[in-house]
Amino acid sequence: MKLWSKSIPTIFNSLGAKSIISKTTENLRTDIRAMSTQIPTTQKAIRIHETGGLEVLRYEDIPVPEIQDHEVLIKNKYAGINFIESYFRTGLYPSQKPYTLGREAVGVIVSKGSKVQDFDVGDYISYLSASTFAQYTKFDPSIRAFKLPKESTDEKLKQYAALPVQGFTALTFINESYNVQKGDYILVHAAAGGVGLILTQLIKARGAHVIATASSDEKLKLAKENGAEFLINSKTEDIVKKVLEYTNGKGVASSFDGVGKDTFQISLDSLARKGTLVSFGNASGAVEPVPLTKLTPKNLKLLRPTLFNYIVEKEEWEFYSNQLRELVESGELNLRIEKTYPLSNYSQAAEDLEGRKTTGKLFLEIPQ
Repeated sequence: MKLWSKSIPTIFNSLGAKSIISKTTENLRTDIRAMSTQIPTTQKAIRIHETGGLEVLRYEDIPVPEIQDHEVLIKNKYAGINFIESYFRTGLYPSQKPYTLGREAVGVIVSKGSKVQDFDVGDYISYLSASTFAQYTKFDPSIRAFKLPKESTDEKLKQYAALPVQGFTALTFINESYNVQKGDYILVHAAAGGVGLILTQLIKARGAHVIATASSDEKLKLAKENGAEFLINSKTEDIVKKVLEYTNGKGVASSFDGVGKDTFQISLDSLARKGTLVSFGNASGAVEPVPLTKLTPKNLKLLRPTLFNYIVEKEEWEFYSNQLRELVESGELNLRIEKTYPLSNYSQAAEDLEGRKTTGKLFLEIPQ
């Protein structure tokens, strides 16, 4: 025992162990100090303090959130823009004020809690969460998040930022709201929009026939390029008449309607016997209460689904996220990146989106 008690210090000293330990400890302290200086105490965000029009939007400083043991702190890079933000802003959907807008983003994890197992600091992730129109978002990554390939380009980051709301909405709806089958005739309203373009591609890939509506010939051309077989200009043509013409008087098996008030009755009238109306948006306003007897003459089904109730369980999220990632990486799903706005200019993005001036996907670039 004497031999070892004397030899160990001698060996350590000869190897310069004290110096190594000292340097390693100092490096660790330097890394920790560097990390702490990278996370500020305040951040820029888009918030509302009351409901209303675009005038209630505020670009302001708010505290960077503190995470719990099961959460990560994400420094956002791109945030996807969707109609759902307008629903919160106008009061159609309730929220606790002040409320930070945004439902999806891609970013890098800059801090994590002690109980987080599957994600590390430095991982880029795509995720579905509230409060993403901000430089930093705290988030529980145990569900509704997936890692991105380390070699992802800036363009690929934008594509992954488009998936959490619109990509998952389209894929879950054609499986669970109405299970699209080969040979079906399907009506897709606003087919040149973010969800519409993805729906059109996925429905076409199943061997079904897409009847697309859009408000201009330019938008219809885009829908056709993405797989639409039949085109209807909603500004100049009678949608129901054209649908019946394209289907030999039978109507469509399902209508995917994200427009809302202006197209709801049109969708019902366009359905075949035993058809299904999937009403999922309010771009033109909320649909007024409907008597159930409207469904009786053709034994119709009416659904008002929300994406979040299709991805409650981790297994559900993984099932659909794996499919979407494969579609993106293989290039089978073409995600049209329409325009990117700075976070500070979200009000202009909202005006463009709500004014039907856009096609494809809109993004906010978050200041770094």
